[in-house]
Amino acid sequence: MPARKAKEGSADINADINEVMAMSSVDHAQVDRLAEEIPEPDDALFHTLDAQERTREQLSNEPPLRAMVVLVTDFPEEKAKNGELVAELLAEEGFLVDAVLNVESRKSAIRKVIQTAVVGGADLVVTIGGTGTGPRDKTPEATRAELDRKVPGIAEALRASGLAANSLDAGLSRGVAGISGSTVVVNIAGSRGAIRDGMATLGPLVRHVVGDMNNRA
Repeated sequence: MPARKAKEGSADINADINEVMAMSSVDHAQVDRLAEEIPEPDDALFHTLDAQERTREQLSNEPPLRAMVVLVTDFPEEKAKNGELVAELLAEEGFLVDAVLNVESRKSAIRKVIQTAVVGGADLVVTIGGTGTGPRDKTPEATRAELDRKVPGIAEALRASGLAANSLDAGLSRGVAGISGSTVVVNIAGSRGAIRDGMATLGPLVRHVVGDMNNRA
């Protein structure tokens, strides 16, 4: 009886081994078919992927967008940190900040600094402050006089993000946005909350506008 049980056990083991081998056997015909479906380097798929990779490399080799920050205030000492904050946030977005300038709340002064930035080849000018309803809030009027084309969607997006964040300064801002020459000019309200909300919204929008103007979008 023990010998019979040993034989039966051996048969069971052999059956298990055969089953495992059958499950793990390679279907060479299927492998050959899959190999035939892999595109060769000359196939259209490889050419498409290669073109996409070259485009990404070209974009990554583009020089960084240049920005200028204009702090519109009659009290530059009190508002200096706002200009520094904008410059820091722009740098985090990959912009090269050429300068942070202080300018009085006068239309002529604001217009002159925008003109200087445009002539200097800046991609972006961000003005901070002077967008409210007070008698000294003249940034939108000065900016509008320098714009060749308005881009109201940017200003609307900034107001919407401000209201969503309960920032009344940003949500009720009279700020405008547009293009002067090949420079995007944007007004942002002067509170730190408006700056943070505005800069989070502004980066992708400006990149798209600048890319569109330069056929890089």
